[in-house]
Amino acid sequence: MATVINDENYKSLLEEGKPVVIDFWAPWCGPCRSIAPIIEELATAYEGRAIIGKYNVDDDTDLGVEYGIRNIPTLLFFKDGQMVDKHVGTITRDALAAKIEALL
Repeated sequence: MATVINDENYKSLLEEGKPVVIDFWAPWCGPCRSIAPIIEELATAYEGRAIIGKYNVDDDTDLGVEYGIRNIPTLLFFKDGQMVDKHVGTITRDALAAKIEALL
């Protein structure tokens, strides 16, 4: 299951040392809903090796402002606490899995 990421916990998650993937989404966003099953599946597949989570832009704003999120879905990829990749829009399962593998 994808980790719920919010303004209170994102810093501690980035400091854990594991690769982190953050999906910026909103419930009303059709493309966000279309990739949600992929996010959930990969969160389960990579459990223990990477943190894959969802950040609801309607509920929290600090992280989105910090990284200049203007469109959703946007996926940010972190390694050693630093952003190393960004993807805007929908993505296939295989392409997302490849990006996660590159972080490991």
